[in-house]
Amino acid sequence: MGRWIDTWDPEDETFWDEGGGRRIAGRNLAFSVLSEHIGFSVWSLWSVMVLFMGPGYGVDPAGKFFLVALPTLVGGVLRVPYTFAVAWFGGRNWTVVSALLLLIPTVTAAFVVKPGVSYGTLMTVAALTGVGGGNFASSMTNINSFYPLRRKGWALGLNAGGGNLGVAAIQLVGLLVIGTAGAAHPRIVLAVYIPLIVLAALLAALFMDNLSSVRSDTGAAVEAAKDPHTWIMSLLYVGTFGSFIGYSFAFGLVLQNQFGRTPLQAAYLTFIGPLLGSLVRPVGGRLADRLGGSRITWWNFLAMAVATTVVIVASQARSLAVFLVGFIALFVLSGIGNGSSYKMIPAIFQRKAEARGLTGDAAAAYGRRLSGASMGLIGAVGALGGVGINLAFRESFLHAGSGTPAFVSFLVCYALCYAVTWAVYLRRPAGLPAGTGQGVPASATVPARV
Repeated sequence: MGRWIDTWDPEDETFWDEGGGRRIAGRNLAFSVLSEHIGFSVWSLWSVMVLFMGPGYGVDPAGKFFLVALPTLVGGVLRVPYTFAVAWFGGRNWTVVSALLLLIPTVTAAFVVKPGVSYGTLMTVAALTGVGGGNFASSMTNINSFYPLRRKGWALGLNAGGGNLGVAAIQLVGLLVIGTAGAAHPRIVLAVYIPLIVLAALLAALFMDNLSSVRSDTGAAVEAAKDPHTWIMSLLYVGTFGSFIGYSFAFGLVLQNQFGRTPLQAAYLTFIGPLLGSLVRPVGGRLADRLGGSRITWWNFLAMAVATTVVIVASQARSLAVFLVGFIALFVLSGIGNGSSYKMIPAIFQRKAEARGLTGDAAAAYGRRLSGASMGLIGAVGALGGVGINLAFRESFLHAGSGTPAFVSFLVCYALCYAVTWAVYLRRPAGLPAGTGQGVPASATVPARV
């Protein structure tokens, strides 16, 4: 497959503004967003499918929470190899392949999802949709290579936000199908997405590019895995993206089990949170570009703790209106935190490059190399946070008959993330070792306010 670009230097402002860099990056971003958007839709397919599963399927609420947790688990694991697939095959080439892989879970579901199907079969088909979760890692790694550091927050936020919108989009499609054809026709949802998958793969093949400078680098992966900041950012991303995807998958089931909503009544509400959370993700990236990702992330976790407290109070009082206000606020704040925390990743490794005594192109190359490798690991761990959220809800409803204990555990998580952000990135300007230079290890402390 062709369309390889051999020379790419986005940090060169002349190349970016006058040499076609901005135009090429924008074109790749647009079609990356489309493919990732559909990937997210397929990944969150079972948050919609469970709304169609009436008594004829014989699945209880705990079983449904487990079904929506499985794709999150598989998608999180797949994010690691998907990150390196860009370097192995090329960003354009892998976008085409990863889009076509989405046909496997959608076509399979079209054949097997019907009343009387075994729970084991449903688990298998749900797990297959995890391929849609892997798309995020390869897409973000690819777009990270196209944009200069000064624009990464906005570009990565736009790429991820457009992808995240796929969650709300498929839930809107599910609402339309349930409201018109009824809850007995889940295959209509699949009939909408199968041709869209083919279209996304075709457009990626026609209009995207591969960068020759992005090559497989096992050493970068090992170095990123050894760096403590990769795992610190993984924890913070559990708090932001883990919340977004976990709540997106569970929202409808929580409304049905906590407040007795019907599938149609739940479908009228489930798309609102993912929609708003997706739309504000680029805002989080832009704020991080201007004010610093760590500062925005820190305040955001405080706000998420406040919103969770509102949800806990509403759950205890059984007030649907207050619950919706708090829960939708959590979606919005998770979207802002997604954008601001992801902006921190390239900034951290750029600072590390400077701490090693690197400057100019060498510093930019080092930053792109390490941040690209770390994004796959951070994205994978963050997605696994969504698994934790759905399993927490499962246990909470199974043993307490309410989601309140789960929300209390989430509150503790946000408090931890708030404290870690302050302690590592905001407490003080981190002191670099004296005489920083080429010998400074990759795990050296980075300056605060990245």
